[in-house]
Amino acid sequence: MFLSDKIFKKDIELKLMRDGFGYGLLEAGEKDERIVVLTADLKESTRVNYFAEKFPNRFIEVGVAEQNLVTIASGMANYGKIPFCTSYAIFSPGRNWEQIRTTIGIDGYPVKIIGAQSGLNIGHYGVTHQALEDIALMRVIPNMNVIAPSDYNEAKKATLSMAVDDKPYYMRLPRIESPVYTTDKTPFMFGKANVLTESKKPEVIIIATGLMVYEALLAYKELERNGIETIVINVHTIKPLDTETIIRYAKLTGAVVTIEEHQVIGGLGSAVSETLSKNFPVPIEILGVQDRFGQSGKPKELFKEYGLTKEDIAKAVKKVIARKNS
Repeated sequence: MFLSDKIFKKDIELKLMRDGFGYGLLEAGEKDERIVVLTADLKESTRVNYFAEKFPNRFIEVGVAEQNLVTIASGMANYGKIPFCTSYAIFSPGRNWEQIRTTIGIDGYPVKIIGAQSGLNIGHYGVTHQALEDIALMRVIPNMNVIAPSDYNEAKKATLSMAVDDKPYYMRLPRIESPVYTTDKTPFMFGKANVLTESKKPEVIIIATGLMVYEALLAYKELERNGIETIVINVHTIKPLDTETIIRYAKLTGAVVTIEEHQVIGGLGSAVSETLSKNFPVPIEILGVQDRFGQSGKPKELFKEYGLTKEDIAKAVKKVIARKNS
């Protein structure tokens, strides 16, 4: 897919990915009565209130007990239900990782774990609530699939797709509103990255996930004005990774930049590096949180502090081009 210039307008629509999940879950629940929803005292915040209001008999409020949250969900999955369980990402999978591994991962039960309020964008909640390690925690579990949608529409599509798949999933969602740059017709398939831009002579591919996809698109536009052609790839599925697309475009450009709102250790950049080191080594710059904890602040301030802006992406592109040409 290649995007229209309309997405770069200042008045682009902003919506919560949590709402995309919430309405997608409601739609999925209308289609399949096996779907049940559990939450850890965060019904409104994680947007499962839409489902709970329509299907109260298929909704369970577990309370502040995240280990119980996923263990109950695994038991329900064992008896034929399709459970979605929600909390803040710092608590699930942050607090209940062992229960996820043992009661869901080992048997591959089709539990869908939603980690909301992930990343630095949670802002003033500060270091104790900023989940920057959740991708690493979940991608290491065998049988687990890991999703990080990049806008409202993608979060809704991911939810509907998870609901009809008999595998366990983890999906991370940010707190803040973000630009809606895709449409209802934009392709979405688990395990298949979306190539968002085109170029006649691309010098670098920019691989992004979550909120950082739109930031990468802004960098692409700025670099284009300065005569540097890039290709932006949205990796919404971090596990299983679309290795075929990544290798193909790495061969085309010979240089890669990755960006994520997550620790650089164990996240998207690590996954891309693992793939390229085995198949087609090229210079790579990995943008993300560089082995630091978060702190309180406004999201834009934190993105600047941790090197997650379009300007930082542009600098990384120029740096990796210099490395490639040296």
